[in-house]
Amino acid sequence: MGQSYVQFDVMTFNPLIRACENGGRWEIALHFFNSMVQSRVESPTVTFNTVMSAFEKVGEWELAVQLLRAMAEREVELDTITCNAAISTCEKVWRWENALRLLALMERGKLEMDTITFSASISACEKGGEWERALRLVNVMLQTRV
Repeated sequence: MGQSYVQFDVMTFNPLIRACENGGRWEIALHFFNSMVQSRVESPTVTFNTVMSAFEKVGEWELAVQLLRAMAEREVELDTITCNAAISTCEKVWRWENALRLLALMERGKLEMDTITFSASISACEKGGEWERALRLVNVMLQTRV
């Protein structure tokens, strides 16, 4: 009898990564993501967002920043969801500087900044004792009518 195997593609990997993300198993989600990359399966923005969400849930801010770099290297388009998850990850672990760098990245990339973007950034500043920066963000939020 011949050997059979399953060909994994984006339609196979994405649900696996999502299931791991939903189950709080970021390490396994990352494993599947890395397998996807090594198999040269196209990784759309939605896949990166799922992995980013897994990192966000456990506060893995360093991995979140690395994932953003990987997106840039692969020329995968950043979106508001990706950046919001990365900012929220930084906020959870009191990394206000990184959160503000990501906010600036969004501004340079002309990405839409929404209530989640500003709330997470303001909260990161609050946790870092940066109340003046938090107030400036509130002003920007009001000026941009978010």
